[in-house]
Amino acid sequence: MLEMFEYGFMQRAFLAGVIIAVLASISGTFIVLRRYSMISETLAHSALVGVAIGLVAEYSPLWSAIVFAIISAWLIEYLRSSFSLYSDAVLSILLSGSLAIAVIIVSLGGAFNNSLFSYLFGSILSVSSEDVITIAIFGAISLGALLFFSKELYFVAYDEEVAKTSGIKVDFLNFLLVTVVAIIIALSIRVVGSLLIGALMVIPSVSALQFRVGLLKTVLISLVFALLSVICGMTLSFYFSLPSGATIVLCVLGIFIVSLVINRK
Repeated sequence: MLEMFEYGFMQRAFLAGVIIAVLASISGTFIVLRRYSMISETLAHSALVGVAIGLVAEYSPLWSAIVFAIISAWLIEYLRSSFSLYSDAVLSILLSGSLAIAVIIVSLGGAFNNSLFSYLFGSILSVSSEDVITIAIFGAISLGALLFFSKELYFVAYDEEVAKTSGIKVDFLNFLLVTVVAIIIALSIRVVGSLLIGALMVIPSVSALQFRVGLLKTVLISLVFALLSVICGMTLSFYFSLPSGATIVLCVLGIFIVSLVINRK
Protein backbone atom coordinates (compact mmCIF):
# COMPACT_ATOMS: atom_id res chain seq x y z
CA MET A 1 0.00 0.00 0.00
CA LEU A 2 2.81 2.41 0.86
CA GLU A 3 4.31 2.03 -2.60
CA MET A 4 1.86 4.57 -4.00
CA PHE A 5 3.55 7.27 -1.93
CA GLU A 6 6.66 6.81 -4.04
CA TYR A 7 4.89 8.95 -6.64
CA GLY A 8 4.91 12.70 -6.19
CA PHE A 9 1.38 13.18 -7.50
CA MET A 10 0.01 10.77 -4.89
CA GLN A 11 1.83 12.60 -2.10
CA ARG A 12 0.35 15.90 -3.26
CA ALA A 13 -3.11 14.37 -3.70
CA PHE A 14 -3.16 12.80 -0.23
CA LEU A 15 -1.96 16.00 1.41
CA ALA A 16 -4.59 18.05 -0.40
CA GLY A 17 -7.24 15.43 0.30
CA VAL A 18 -6.57 15.35 4.04
CA ILE A 19 -6.77 19.15 4.26
CA ILE A 20 -10.02 19.15 2.28
CA ALA A 21 -11.49 16.40 4.46
CA VAL A 22 -10.81 18.44 7.60
CA LEU A 23 -12.29 21.62 6.15
CA ALA A 24 -15.30 19.98 4.52
CA SER A 25 -16.32 17.99 7.61
CA ILE A 26 -16.11 20.92 10.02
CA SER A 27 -17.86 23.44 7.77
CA GLY A 28 -20.36 20.80 6.70
CA THR A 29 -21.55 20.34 10.28
CA PHE A 30 -22.64 23.97 10.49
CA ILE A 31 -24.44 24.05 7.14
CA VAL A 32 -26.22 20.76 7.88
CA LEU A 33 -27.38 22.07 11.26
CA ARG A 34 -28.75 25.14 9.49
CA ARG A 35 -30.56 22.93 6.94
CA TYR A 36 -28.51 24.68 4.27
CA SER A 37 -26.96 21.58 2.73
CA MET A 38 -27.74 22.44 -0.89
CA ILE A 39 -25.52 25.51 -0.74
CA SER A 40 -22.53 23.24 -1.29
CA GLU A 41 -23.94 22.03 -4.63
CA THR A 42 -24.86 25.56 -5.69
CA LEU A 43 -21.45 27.01 -4.90
CA ALA A 44 -19.77 24.07 -6.61
CA HIS A 45 -21.60 24.90 -9.83
CA SER A 46 -20.73 28.57 -9.36
CA ALA A 47 -17.08 27.64 -8.96
CA LEU A 48 -17.41 25.71 -12.21
CA VAL A 49 -18.17 29.02 -13.96
CA GLY A 50 -14.84 30.32 -12.69
CA VAL A 51 -13.10 27.17 -13.89
CA ALA A 52 -14.64 27.54 -17.35
CA ILE A 53 -13.57 31.18 -17.59
CA GLY A 54 -10.08 30.29 -16.38
CA LEU A 55 -9.70 27.54 -18.98
CA VAL A 56 -10.99 29.70 -21.83
CA ALA A 57 -8.92 32.72 -20.80
CA GLU A 58 -5.88 30.52 -20.06
CA TYR A 59 -5.79 31.81 -16.50
CA SER A 60 -5.49 29.80 -13.27
CA PRO A 61 -8.86 28.01 -12.94
CA LEU A 62 -8.36 27.59 -9.19
CA TRP A 63 -8.16 31.31 -8.51
CA SER A 64 -11.07 32.17 -10.78
CA ALA A 65 -13.11 29.39 -9.13
CA ILE A 66 -12.46 30.92 -5.69
CA VAL A 67 -13.53 34.37 -6.88
CA PHE A 68 -16.76 33.21 -8.51
CA ALA A 69 -17.67 30.94 -5.60
CA ILE A 70 -17.29 33.82 -3.12
CA ILE A 71 -19.33 36.19 -5.31
CA SER A 72 -22.09 33.60 -5.59
CA ALA A 73 -22.04 32.97 -1.83
CA TRP A 74 -22.48 36.67 -1.11
CA LEU A 75 -25.25 36.92 -3.71
CA ILE A 76 -27.08 33.98 -2.16
CA GLU A 77 -26.93 35.44 1.32
CA TYR A 78 -27.91 38.91 0.07
CA LEU A 79 -30.97 37.62 -1.78
CA ARG A 80 -32.00 35.45 1.15
CA SER A 81 -31.73 38.17 3.77
CA SER A 82 -32.75 41.28 1.79
CA PHE A 83 -35.65 39.96 -0.29
CA SER A 84 -37.07 37.39 2.15
CA LEU A 85 -36.74 34.63 -0.41
CA TYR A 86 -36.79 31.00 0.65
CA SER A 87 -33.30 29.56 0.91
CA ASP A 88 -34.04 26.53 -1.26
CA ALA A 89 -35.52 28.76 -3.99
CA VAL A 90 -32.44 31.00 -4.05
CA LEU A 91 -30.12 27.99 -4.19
CA SER A 92 -32.10 26.38 -6.99
CA ILE A 93 -32.01 29.58 -9.07
CA LEU A 94 -28.28 30.09 -8.63
CA LEU A 95 -27.49 26.41 -9.21
CA SER A 96 -29.35 26.27 -12.52
CA GLY A 97 -28.06 29.64 -13.67
CA SER A 98 -24.43 28.88 -12.83
CA LEU A 99 -24.48 25.55 -14.61
CA ALA A 100 -26.06 27.12 -17.69
CA ILE A 101 -23.46 29.90 -17.79
CA ALA A 102 -20.60 27.42 -17.39
CA VAL A 103 -21.87 25.25 -20.25
CA ILE A 104 -22.25 28.26 -22.56
CA ILE A 105 -18.78 29.60 -21.77
CA VAL A 106 -17.20 26.21 -22.37
CA SER A 107 -19.12 25.74 -25.62
CA LEU A 108 -18.14 29.17 -26.96
CA GLY A 109 -14.53 28.81 -25.89
CA GLY A 110 -14.10 25.24 -27.07
CA ALA A 111 -12.51 24.28 -23.76
CA PHE A 112 -14.48 21.11 -23.08
CA ASN A 113 -11.52 18.79 -22.71
CA ASN A 114 -9.82 16.57 -20.17
CA SER A 115 -8.92 19.56 -18.01
CA LEU A 116 -12.55 20.47 -17.48
CA PHE A 117 -13.45 16.81 -16.96
CA SER A 118 -10.98 16.64 -14.08
CA TYR A 119 -12.67 19.63 -12.45
CA LEU A 120 -16.08 18.04 -12.87
CA PHE A 121 -15.28 14.68 -11.29
CA GLY A 122 -11.89 15.18 -9.62
CA SER A 123 -8.48 13.84 -10.61
CA ILE A 124 -5.57 12.98 -8.36
CA LEU A 125 -3.21 13.43 -11.32
CA SER A 126 -4.10 17.10 -11.71
CA VAL A 127 -3.07 18.28 -8.22
CA SER A 128 0.08 20.39 -8.52
CA SER A 129 2.45 21.67 -5.84
CA GLU A 130 1.02 25.15 -6.33
CA ASP A 131 -2.47 23.77 -5.69
CA VAL A 132 -1.34 22.14 -2.44
CA ILE A 133 0.22 25.39 -1.22
CA THR A 134 -2.91 27.37 -2.12
CA ILE A 135 -5.16 24.81 -0.44
CA ALA A 136 -2.99 24.82 2.70
CA ILE A 137 -2.90 28.63 3.02
CA PHE A 138 -6.57 29.30 2.35
CA GLY A 139 -7.54 26.19 4.27
CA ALA A 140 -5.71 27.39 7.37
CA ILE A 141 -7.42 30.78 7.18
CA SER A 142 -10.85 29.20 6.70
CA LEU A 143 -10.34 26.70 9.52
CA GLY A 144 -9.17 29.46 11.84
CA ALA A 145 -12.29 31.50 11.12
CA LEU A 146 -14.58 28.53 11.75
CA LEU A 147 -12.91 27.62 15.04
CA PHE A 148 -12.76 31.21 16.27
CA PHE A 149 -16.49 31.78 15.74
CA SER A 150 -17.60 28.19 16.40
CA LYS A 151 -19.75 29.01 19.44
CA GLU A 152 -21.50 31.88 17.69
CA LEU A 153 -22.04 29.84 14.52
CA TYR A 154 -23.60 27.04 16.55
CA PHE A 155 -25.85 29.52 18.34
CA VAL A 156 -27.02 30.95 15.01
CA ALA A 157 -27.58 27.46 13.62
CA TYR A 158 -29.63 26.51 16.68
CA ASP A 159 -31.90 29.58 16.65
CA GLU A 160 -31.14 32.59 14.46
CA GLU A 161 -33.84 34.83 15.97
CA VAL A 162 -32.70 34.23 19.54
CA ALA A 163 -29.11 34.86 18.45
CA LYS A 164 -30.14 38.25 17.03
CA THR A 165 -31.89 39.29 20.23
CA SER A 166 -28.83 38.20 22.18
CA GLY A 167 -26.70 40.75 20.37
CA ILE A 168 -24.82 38.35 18.12
CA LYS A 169 -23.95 39.77 14.70
CA VAL A 170 -25.96 37.23 12.76
CA ASP A 171 -25.61 38.86 9.35
CA PHE A 172 -21.82 38.99 9.66
CA LEU A 173 -21.67 35.35 10.74
CA ASN A 174 -23.94 34.26 7.90
CA PHE A 175 -21.73 35.99 5.33
CA LEU A 176 -18.63 34.58 7.03
CA LEU A 177 -19.96 31.03 6.91
CA VAL A 178 -20.98 31.12 3.25
CA THR A 179 -17.65 32.75 2.34
CA VAL A 180 -15.68 30.02 4.11
CA VAL A 181 -17.83 27.32 2.50
CA ALA A 182 -17.30 28.92 -0.92
CA ILE A 183 -13.52 28.94 -0.48
CA ILE A 184 -13.45 25.33 0.71
CA ILE A 185 -15.55 24.17 -2.23
CA ALA A 186 -13.39 26.02 -4.75
CA LEU A 187 -10.27 24.50 -3.23
CA SER A 188 -11.78 21.01 -3.29
CA ILE A 189 -12.89 20.65 -6.89
CA ARG A 190 -9.44 19.61 -8.12
CA VAL A 191 -9.48 16.48 -5.94
CA VAL A 192 -13.18 15.70 -5.49
CA GLY A 193 -14.77 17.49 -8.45
CA SER A 194 -17.42 20.20 -8.59
CA LEU A 195 -20.23 17.68 -9.09
CA LEU A 196 -19.26 15.63 -6.04
CA ILE A 197 -17.80 17.98 -3.40
CA GLY A 198 -21.23 18.57 -1.88
CA ALA A 199 -21.37 14.92 -0.85
CA LEU A 200 -18.05 15.10 1.02
CA MET A 201 -19.21 18.22 2.83
CA VAL A 202 -22.68 16.97 3.81
CA ILE A 203 -22.71 13.18 4.14
CA PRO A 204 -20.01 12.82 6.87
CA SER A 205 -21.85 15.38 8.99
CA VAL A 206 -25.23 13.69 8.45
CA SER A 207 -23.64 10.35 9.33
CA ALA A 208 -22.13 11.79 12.52
CA LEU A 209 -25.45 13.34 13.55
CA GLN A 210 -27.00 9.86 13.59
CA PHE A 211 -25.06 9.16 16.81
CA ARG A 212 -26.89 12.01 18.60
CA VAL A 213 -23.99 13.31 20.65
CA GLY A 214 -22.86 16.86 21.43
CA LEU A 215 -21.52 19.35 18.89
CA LEU A 216 -17.84 18.68 19.57
CA LYS A 217 -18.19 14.91 19.33
CA THR A 218 -20.32 15.26 16.21
CA VAL A 219 -17.62 17.37 14.54
CA LEU A 220 -14.92 14.87 15.53
CA ILE A 221 -16.93 11.89 14.24
CA SER A 222 -17.63 13.74 11.00
CA LEU A 223 -13.91 14.50 10.69
CA VAL A 224 -12.99 10.83 11.15
CA PHE A 225 -15.58 9.77 8.55
CA ALA A 226 -14.31 12.32 6.03
CA LEU A 227 -10.68 11.32 6.53
CA LEU A 228 -11.49 7.63 6.17
CA SER A 229 -13.44 8.33 2.98
CA VAL A 230 -10.62 10.36 1.43
CA ILE A 231 -7.90 7.86 2.36
CA CYS A 232 -9.87 4.81 1.22
CA GLY A 233 -11.16 6.57 -1.88
CA MET A 234 -7.75 7.73 -3.05
CA THR A 235 -6.21 4.34 -2.37
CA LEU A 236 -8.86 2.59 -4.44
CA SER A 237 -8.57 5.26 -7.09
CA PHE A 238 -4.83 4.66 -7.43
CA TYR A 239 -4.89 0.86 -7.56
CA PHE A 240 -7.98 0.46 -9.75
CA SER A 241 -7.57 3.56 -11.97
CA LEU A 242 -10.89 5.06 -10.85
CA PRO A 243 -11.92 8.75 -10.68
CA SER A 244 -10.85 10.00 -7.27
CA GLY A 245 -13.94 12.11 -6.59
CA ALA A 246 -16.46 9.39 -7.39
CA THR A 247 -14.52 6.80 -5.37
CA ILE A 248 -14.35 9.07 -2.33
CA VAL A 249 -18.09 9.72 -2.50
CA LEU A 250 -18.86 5.98 -2.72
CA CYS A 251 -16.74 5.41 0.38
CA VAL A 252 -18.54 8.13 2.33
CA LEU A 253 -21.88 6.72 1.20
CA GLY A 254 -20.84 3.35 2.56
CA ILE A 255 -20.01 4.95 5.91
CA PHE A 256 -23.39 6.67 5.93
CA ILE A 257 -25.21 3.38 5.38
CA VAL A 258 -23.24 1.72 8.17
CA SER A 259 -24.02 4.61 10.56
CA LEU A 260 -27.73 4.29 9.77
CA VAL A 261 -27.68 0.56 10.47
CA ILE A 262 -25.75 0.95 13.73
CA ASN A 263 -28.00 3.69 15.09
CA ARG A 264 -31.19 1.97 13.96
CA LYS A 265 -30.30 -0.89 16.28
